Amino acid sequence: MAGNPTPFAPFEWMIAWRYLRAKRAEGGVSVMTWISLIGITLAVMALIATLSVRAGFRAEFVDTILGANAHVTVYNAGQVDALSGRVDRMLEEYEAMAERVRAVPGVTRVAPLIKAQVMANARDRNAGVEIFGISAENLATIPRVANTETALGDISNFSQGVAIGSGVARELGVGLGDRIRIISPGGVKTAFGTSPRVNSYDVVYIFTAGRWDIDRTRIYMPFAEAQSFFNREGRADELEVMVEDPERIDALSLPLLAAAGDRALVWTWQDQSGGFLRALEVEDNVMFIILSILVLIAAMNITSGLIMLVKNKGRDIGILRTMGLTEGAVLRVFFICGAFTGIIGTVMGVILGCLFAVYIDPLFAAVNWAMGGQVWDPSVRGIYYLPAELRFEDVMSAVSLSLGLAFIVTIFPARRAARMNPVEALRYE
Repeated sequence: MAGNPTPFAPFEWMIAWRYLRAKRAEGGVSVMTWISLIGITLAVMALIATLSVRAGFRAEFVDTILGANAHVTVYNAGQVDALSGRVDRMLEEYEAMAERVRAVPGVTRVAPLIKAQVMANARDRNAGVEIFGISAENLATIPRVANTETALGDISNFSQGVAIGSGVARELGVGLGDRIRIISPGGVKTAFGTSPRVNSYDVVYIFTAGRWDIDRTRIYMPFAEAQSFFNREGRADELEVMVEDPERIDALSLPLLAAAGDRALVWTWQDQSGGFLRALEVEDNVMFIILSILVLIAAMNITSGLIMLVKNKGRDIGILRTMGLTEGAVLRVFFICGAFTGIIGTVMGVILGCLFAVYIDPLFAAVNWAMGGQVWDPSVRGIYYLPAELRFEDVMSAVSLSLGLAFIVTIFPARRAARMNPVEALRYE
C-alpha cells in the first residue's frame, strides 16, 4: 500500500468486521466472542443495578429520617436537683429559647417537644410506645407524618385525640375512632409514692412515615395535654429544629448553641444515624470493588477470544503484512475486534441495568411471590421496600469502568498480532 493511511481507516473497520462475523470453521472464536459479550453485559447490568439500589436505599433511608425526625435536637445539659437528687434536663423558658433559635439563619422551624416512653393499651393488647407532645401547627409541618396519601384520618382533628403510627395501630388492633389508654409509670405523686397515670384518648389520625421503627413505636399527643399528663407544666423536654439544608447541618451547630444558651447541647440527625450511614458507605465501596472484579473477569474473556482469533488468522496477518499493512494497522484491526465486543456488551448491560432499576418494584414483587413472601423484613432493614434510584453518575462510572477494562485487555493480543513475523506466519502455508 502506498503512503501511510490514517488511523482507523475504513479498510481496518472492514477487516475487523469480517473477522468478527461467525464462520462454521471457526466456531470456537464465535463462541468465545458470545461468551465475552454475555459476560460483560451481565457484569455491567449487575454493577448498575447494585449502584442504583445502593443510591435508592440511602436516599429513602435519609428521607425517612429527615421527613419524620428533627434535623437538630436542642436540649439542656443535666443539672442535679438538690431536693430529689435527679438529673434535670427540662427547658424552663422554652418559648424564649425557641425564638432565639428560630432567628438563626437557615432554620425553618422550631417546635417545643415533650418526649416520654409509656405503655399503650387497647382491650387485651399492649405495646411499648414513645410519646411526642407537639402542637397541631408543628405536627402539620412534618412531611412524612402529614402526608395525606399514606395516612388515615384528618390531621386537623389532632387536638381532639392522638395520632399514632400504622405499626402501633396494627399492634393494638385499633383504627380511627377507637380509644387507647396511655399508661405512664411516672404519674401522680402521693404520700405512698408515685402511682401510674392512666388516660384514654381517641385515635384521630394514623400515619405511615415509611420507617418501621417510627410507625411501630411513635404516638403524637397535643403539646398542652402532654405537659399535663407528664407533669411538665410550663416546661418542655427539648426543641425540635428543622433547617433548610440538612446535609450541611454541621455548619449550624455553633450558631444554634450560641442562640440556645449556656446549658444547651445539640444532637444532629447525622450524630444519630452517622454510624449507619458510614457503614453504608463502606459497604458501597466494597460492593463496587467486588463488582469491578466481575467486570474485569468478563473483560478477560475478550483476551481469550482475541488470542484464538489471532492464532486462527495467522496466515491472513502474514498476507496483509506482505501486502504492506503496517504493524499499527494490524494492531488497530484486532483492537477494533475486542473493543467492539466491549462496546456492544456495555451498551446491552446499560440497557438491562436501567430497566432493572426502573422496573424493580414488579421484579421484587415477583421474587417475593416466588419465595413465598417475607423476603424483605422491614423490622430488620427499617424501610418497607427495596428502592432504586437511577443516577447518571452511577451509569457513567459503570460505562467508564467497563469500556476502560475492555480497551486495556484488548491491547495485549492486538500487539501480539501486530508483532507477528509475516515470514514465520507464511512458512508452512
